[in-house]
Amino acid sequence: MRQLKSLFAIAATALAVLAAPNLAHADKLQDVLGSGKLRVGILTDAAPWGFKDDKGEIAGLDADLARLIAADMGVKLELVPVTGAARIPSLLSDKIDMLIAGLGATPERAQQVMFSQPYAVVNLGVYGAKSLPSATSKKPDNLDGRSVAVAKGSTLDVWLTDNAPKVKLVRFEDTPAALAAFLAGQADTFAENSAIALKVQDQNPTKEVELKFLIRQSPAHVGVRQGEQNLLNWINTDIFFNKLNGKLGALQLKWFREEQSLPTL
Repeated sequence: MRQLKSLFAIAATALAVLAAPNLAHADKLQDVLGSGKLRVGILTDAAPWGFKDDKGEIAGLDADLARLIAADMGVKLELVPVTGAARIPSLLSDKIDMLIAGLGATPERAQQVMFSQPYAVVNLGVYGAKSLPSATSKKPDNLDGRSVAVAKGSTLDVWLTDNAPKVKLVRFEDTPAALAAFLAGQADTFAENSAIALKVQDQNPTKEVELKFLIRQSPAHVGVRQGEQNLLNWINTDIFFNKLNGKLGALQLKWFREEQSLPTL
């Protein structure tokens, strides 16, 4: 294992030197290797991506992946809590070296962020009690007249606003507030991804939460700043390597209860 970590470090250093377009330009991969520390931005309010466990320690798929990446790189890990809204600003202001925070790729975000190959994939949709009718078509007709708790300004908020005019959207500042409203009976359903819905069901089995309408799949990516191609190349190599050795699949199984077949970017 020690030899494997050394090979990763050597390969990363060689990649940084060979691919650098300008030796005078700072290279993030070399910076991380030189400092011996990797700063990773992570959510702490979005189980099972990232959350604080009973001991107050950061846990979740993203936290485990960050630990795996830092170990393969041979550096110490610093987990930096970020909010959903502050994820990309924290990256752009160099408060962190990379984002592992359930980050979805969009053309708008790609103007500022470079995305790795996906390390997990979830379903975006509307979730509710088993007793509610499920969709029978590609339109959310089953939700007409029903209330949906959603995080304000999220991808799901935008989609439902544009495509489900008969749904009663109840907007909240963030995901925890939207989920709390659903659990308190203030909304019939909630809009989120399948990983978070699974956690809601685990913690509230009497709610019998299940998918009511599927909007689309949403892969999760590691994010780095534009121009940090060397670091991105290393991350993609590490994700690929850990797919092959089964470690990534083990993390997916641990947190999502299934090993996933991932799309490519």
